[in-house]
Amino acid sequence: MNHAPENREHGHSVSPGHGGRTLASKDSHTGHPMSEQPTHGQATPAGHAHSAVDDEHAVHSHGEHAGHSTAMFKNKFWLSLALSIPVVIFSPMFAHLFGYQIPDFPGAVWIAPVLGSVIFFYGGLPFLKGGWKELRSKQPGMMLLITLAITIAFLSSWITTLGIGNFNLDFWWELALLVVIMLLGHWIEMRALGSARGALDALAELLPDEAERVTAEGTDTVRISDLSVGDIVLVRSGSRLPADGEITEGQAELDESMITGESKTVPRGPGDSVVAGTVATDSSLRIKVAAVGSDTALAGIQRLVSEAQASSSKAQALADRAAAFLFYFALSAGIITFLTWVLLGSPNEAVIRTVTVLVIACPHALGLAIPLVIAISTERAARAGVLIKNRMALERMRTIDVVLFDKTGTLTLGQPALTGISTAPGLSDNDLLALAAAVEADSEHPSARAIVAAARARDIRIPTATEFTSLTGRGVTANVGGADIMIGGPNLLDSQALTIPRELQEQTQPWVERGASVLHVVRAGQVIGALSLEDEIRADSRQAVAALQSRGLKVAMITGDAQQVAEAVAGKLGIDEVFAQVLPQDKDKKVAELQARGLKVAMVGDGVNDSPALARAEVGIAIGAGTDVAIESAGVVLAGNDPRAVMSMLELSRASYRKMIQNLAWATGYNVIAVPLAAGALAFAGVSISPAIAAILMSLSTIVVALNAQLLRRINLDPDTIH
Repeated sequence: MNHAPENREHGHSVSPGHGGRTLASKDSHTGHPMSEQPTHGQATPAGHAHSAVDDEHAVHSHGEHAGHSTAMFKNKFWLSLALSIPVVIFSPMFAHLFGYQIPDFPGAVWIAPVLGSVIFFYGGLPFLKGGWKELRSKQPGMMLLITLAITIAFLSSWITTLGIGNFNLDFWWELALLVVIMLLGHWIEMRALGSARGALDALAELLPDEAERVTAEGTDTVRISDLSVGDIVLVRSGSRLPADGEITEGQAELDESMITGESKTVPRGPGDSVVAGTVATDSSLRIKVAAVGSDTALAGIQRLVSEAQASSSKAQALADRAAAFLFYFALSAGIITFLTWVLLGSPNEAVIRTVTVLVIACPHALGLAIPLVIAISTERAARAGVLIKNRMALERMRTIDVVLFDKTGTLTLGQPALTGISTAPGLSDNDLLALAAAVEADSEHPSARAIVAAARARDIRIPTATEFTSLTGRGVTANVGGADIMIGGPNLLDSQALTIPRELQEQTQPWVERGASVLHVVRAGQVIGALSLEDEIRADSRQAVAALQSRGLKVAMITGDAQQVAEAVAGKLGIDEVFAQVLPQDKDKKVAELQARGLKVAMVGDGVNDSPALARAEVGIAIGAGTDVAIESAGVVLAGNDPRAVMSMLELSRASYRKMIQNLAWATGYNVIAVPLAAGALAFAGVSISPAIAAILMSLSTIVVALNAQLLRRINLDPDTIH
């Protein structure tokens, strides 16, 4: 993003900085916005931010699980499993299959029918309800197929048990096995889908229930829901911050891993913005509250992950269409199977084969194929500090051709840093820097802070300055060690009619050509040195660019800075293409220009002015968590400011897509091949699949899909180890 060069009273002209936010202010280190704008989240009585979606829809985006909890499927599975054991043992077909004698005692013949009926009505109820709902809505899918299979097995088994007709259709054990396996599969699915929701609950638990509010008399312990913006709270060493705010007193190493995903603690002191839920590891702090409850960055993260769970995707739509196709495929195969075997004079075989077809056609593995991958990938992303707001963004990322980075605040820190020192003969770099730092010591201007920070980084003793004066539009002056020292840009030199020595001019000319801000130091009417100030490049930007290029992506940069400034940064980072001097309102036009070349674009930006470009790009990636307009326009939010997280997202997108395709191919291919075999298409050659084998194959298919999706947890998303 770009803003006009910032000028202060005393005339320093620096590279465009990180400013211009109208909705939120950001800490220059973490990028966490501290917004006072209302959001749509809710707060629990304790002030904990709650997810914007309810439990029913957070777990699954489809109707088949509506009103069903993980615990319900778990309980039904274990009880049905316990009941299925005697059903299987007392099943004549199973006993014949394994060659053992069923125990003979009064009532033994009714164990399988009675317990099988309990399993059908108790364990099978979720599927019966789901199947009826699909039938009424004329949207056949997985639940209707399951309902069809267990209902036919239930009715045919009772026909045999009651001795109606001359059929050997004792399928109680197949019915029990089918219901148990379906319950197990749905329990596995619900657990996986609920894991990301569990991460949201864990985020809420990061907030303490109480806070120490500072008063005139000392401190009062209050619930965090009673805190208000402007309150001062005391955070003791080892405690979590109860609200977003700004440090007013104290310095501490903060553990911000729950926001950024980075394990290293970061130093924070007076004036720094901090985020609720982070930990002051080694010292106490006093913090002025800027946001509480649903307005905190933590609540914003919860909402983003919840929205991702509730959003739809093309892959999920593909799975739904495949399920509908398999319903009609299985129903048609069942009808053809039944009619064929009846016409061949084998009514018993017709029923057996039809039931087998319906059992083996239940697309449970297909139902797991996409939801499991989406749930696990969303959870993995959130834990890595990549918040998937829209699932489509994750799916599209693998197709991206070019990543377009905003420069200021994204690839750079958005604040000036000292990058060069030039001195007159007889004066060392440290001597010049000490004089400049002394003059600037009490100033809060970004360029002044950069000079002082550079002096402290070199362990230079900064002398005391007196008689500080601001020279409006020109610079500053102060007395250091009895000598008048002035610091300023070209306007200062013009006003004093000063000439830059040739040797200094030769050294500073390359700075000017690449767009750096040059401040001259004047002592006793003589120019004794110059300082170069430039927007500091993030330490991780070069690695991010190189990693993306190694994956075959083009990397471009967009900025409102002058061409020479942009090219200097691009040259240091090895960026492929630069768009410079672009007005904020024209950034989306550059995205459209890239798209017109046939390229698919991922735009990475951090501010309000980037919103149109973020919205136009195939994938919009906002830097920093919060309630900024940029985040509303983006499909992905990087909780921290590390541009390498874009690489993590690319890796996850490609891995997720591979798993989706593998699971879809397995689930649909399994059904398409197995159904004809179950129908008896190769019975003439002695190849057939019994209902028992069908149930076993179906369970294996489910397990294969579930285990394959779980392999996503092994994907490396650590920016430090991705190259």
